[in-house]
Amino acid sequence: MKMLLAALLVVAAASFRAAEAALPSMAVGVNYGANADNLPPPKDVAAFLAAHTTIDRVKLFDANPAFISAFANTPISLAVSLPNSDLPSLADKQTGLDTARAWVRANLSPYVPATNVTLLLAGNEILLSPDPNLVLSLLPAMRHLAQALRLEGLTGVRVTTPHYLGILAPSDGIPSNARFRPGYDTKLFPPMLQFHRDTGSPFMVNPYPYFSYNNQTLDYALFRPNRGVYDPNTKLNYTSMFDAQMDAIYTAMKRLGYGDVDIAVGEAGWPTQADPGQVGVGVEEARDFNEGMLRVVSSGKGTPLMPNRKFETYIFSLFDENQKPGPIAEKHFGILNPDFTPIYDLGLLRQSSDSGAPNPSPNPSPNPSPKPAPSGGGKWCVPKAGASDTDLQNNINYACGYVDCKPIQSGGACFDPNNVQSHAAFVMNAFYQANGRHDYDCDFKGTGAVTSNDPSKLRELQIRLLTGRSKPWQCRCSGTNLESTSRLKSRKRWRSKLLPN
Repeated sequence: MKMLLAALLVVAAASFRAAEAALPSMAVGVNYGANADNLPPPKDVAAFLAAHTTIDRVKLFDANPAFISAFANTPISLAVSLPNSDLPSLADKQTGLDTARAWVRANLSPYVPATNVTLLLAGNEILLSPDPNLVLSLLPAMRHLAQALRLEGLTGVRVTTPHYLGILAPSDGIPSNARFRPGYDTKLFPPMLQFHRDTGSPFMVNPYPYFSYNNQTLDYALFRPNRGVYDPNTKLNYTSMFDAQMDAIYTAMKRLGYGDVDIAVGEAGWPTQADPGQVGVGVEEARDFNEGMLRVVSSGKGTPLMPNRKFETYIFSLFDENQKPGPIAEKHFGILNPDFTPIYDLGLLRQSSDSGAPNPSPNPSPNPSPKPAPSGGGKWCVPKAGASDTDLQNNINYACGYVDCKPIQSGGACFDPNNVQSHAAFVMNAFYQANGRHDYDCDFKGTGAVTSNDPSKLRELQIRLLTGRSKPWQCRCSGTNLESTSRLKSRKRWRSKLLPN
């Protein structure tokens, strides 16, 4: 029996990896937090997401006008948040509606419809608060905000609020046994779910298997092959903790008669770094979780109790946030580096032909013959002065996954001068040119800079000084010879080529 089970797990693993390799590009949302000191400007973020990714919605944790206006005239919709502390004034019976209208006029009306704001979030995880007045303010504030949006003519903006999974009563982990906490199930959620039904807004939850796993349930949390958790009431076997959490929420809602209300995922993600000794955290784990979640929420697969459904979902998060307090993991939930390179691949980057970026030949010559290169439009990418050899070698390792590095290998036309700085200058610029010469393609974690001085001329001078002769030019070694040397790979295969931390 054990041998049979092991064989079945091997088959399941192979099937899982085959399905994973076929994961299509799917639209999804992302949380855009900015508690960091190394992030690009909001306008650059909006432009990159719109042009180069399939991310079609962004969730903000406030109503910062610089962020809201950055997404104007893009196809990306926004979810905008207001702080928990605003809720009591918005809930006031006498003045709450006027306060809500004033907030909408000040924070949304100047930007809509140029910016497509579709959700207004009344606070975040309010039910974690020990303040009963704040909890009691939540639904009245939501009602006043929805009314204010109608009165101000912003009828396309829906109101909701994100909940943590502690709204469910403690249980045995069987989805069909789930119910809301006592008191919430009679006083709070029936009228709130009725509000969502009446307004067509989703009930938003933040399911985080990351905060619930242990060493024994890691595969179950990461969508990896496992024996699963059997639900004897529904006769369903759950092999994903995320599916079980979503179906637990659905079961609790259905108990109250609101199984028809849409469920949205406000936050879910997995960190790539954590405190030393913590098992189950890393790039592979983060990728496996988010890919598995994407298959559930965006492909139409759905969950065992909600099959063939899609869920409005916001991955946590867009960037690492190096200024966040708390454990190391709290700083490392990002899917993109500040230079817009992926920390790991989720299939969310568009193909070059879709994004307007250069589209190299799909069948480049396996043995290119270097030839004089074009000028590169008068812009080149070079290493910054002071960049360490270690950082530059990391840049070489990374960029050589996407451009042909044979010219800087022994015997190659651009091998001399044989040092890290020279080789890095070649490959960093080749990568920059192949990706369309955007400034962010030359960032390389702060070690690259764009210049208008052709580095080929400096290289020629170096060679003359080193060899005492003028080397016959087989190519101009500035990395712009893309027709013959570029072998830029599909952005959907960036999984195995990660920029080292």
